Formats: sequence, C-alpha cells, structure tokens
Amino acid sequence: MCVNFTPPTAAQLRSHFGIEAEPELWPAETWADYPAPIVRAEGLAVANYGFIPKAHQPPGKRLSTLNGRVESIGERQSYRQAWRECQRALSVMTAFYEPCYERGRALRMRIARADGEPFAVAALWRAWPEGLAFTQLTINADGHPLMARMHRPGDEKRSLVVIPPAAYQDWLHCRDPEQARTFLTLFPAEEFIATPAPKGAAQQALFDDQ
Repeated sequence: MCVNFTPPTAAQLRSHFGIEAEPELWPAETWADYPAPIVRAEGLAVANYGFIPKAHQPPGKRLSTLNGRVESIGERQSYRQAWRECQRALSVMTAFYEPCYERGRALRMRIARADGEPFAVAALWRAWPEGLAFTQLTINADGHPLMARMHRPGDEKRSLVVIPPAAYQDWLHCRDPEQARTFLTLFPAEEFIATPAPKGAAQQALFDDQ
C-alpha cells in the first residue's frame, strides 16, 4: 500500500496535464489527511488523502482508507457507492514511496518514472461537508519485476494503478463500472525506477509498519 507520495507543482500540472493551479495549495509531500491535488471529470480539485478523514472516523478507531483494493472496490462498504456512481479521479504525482526489505529492514524507496515526468494514479473521490477526499486504487503485484521487491517478505505485494496519459479522459468519463475495470492493470516496470530515499525516524516508522 502507498502511504506517502510527492504531488506535482503548479508548474508541472500546467506543463504535463494542461491544468492551471495556484501554487502552494498543498504540501510538498503527502501523507494521511494531507491536502493534495486530484483531477476529476470536472477539473482540478484539492482533496484530503484518505477516503474517510480522521474527523469522520469512529471514536477510538483508525481506519486506513488511503488505498482501495481493485479486487473488492465494488463491494467494500467504504468505497462501493463511489465506485458504482463512477466518482473516479486521477491522483497526480511525481513519485510515491514504498518500503523495501532486501537489506533486512525497511528502506524507504522513491518510485518514479524513469523519464522524470509526472504521472497519474487511479483514484476515487467522495464529498464531505468540509470538502473532498480521495483514495488511490491498488492491485496485486506479486509477479511485478519492480513492485514485488517492496513490502515485508511473505506479505502480498501490491502496486498503485498507474493510468497512462492516453487513457486519462477515458478513465475519468467512463460511466460503466465494469468497463472501468479494464483500466486497472499493472504499469510497465521498465518505465519506472526505484531509488533509496531515507527519511527521519518518525517517517521511517510509518514504513516499518507496512
């Protein structure tokens, strides 16, 4: 699962996605309950990372809704209404981060396009009284050359679903949930690279838990 990513700058949104945005509307890195840019059929929005924001979670509980599994997205209570009502979005970014245990303990790895370009991940959005929230979609990656290296040994390997640029509008405007599933595939491993990106102890602990 992904718990941390780097959103594009306003300049990158303009150059790669053709979208105008005010600078500094979101932090340079995104973690749970941070604001981040998403693209919907209606255009750009700033939304909470996490489908059920902390303020709306049951007392004494902490539900993880940063990622929705594509295998159960139409059945899980948290996501099924948004999926069936085609509330699809693109979570836009320049990199995401995952733990790699190849050296025995979690090492934070930065996963980005080899050409350095921004990219977009399949997402769902929903509305709350104070604004929008989103979740990113993930798929099994046990056999993926890059993503199978991430997470704890023995755990299921999973990957964010990257939507190619040619399919951005088709994904956003698809009104058939079953047809939308055809977009939910693993990205070509050769188009991405993973490099070490260690952080401070507090942030590293979030990766140690994955």
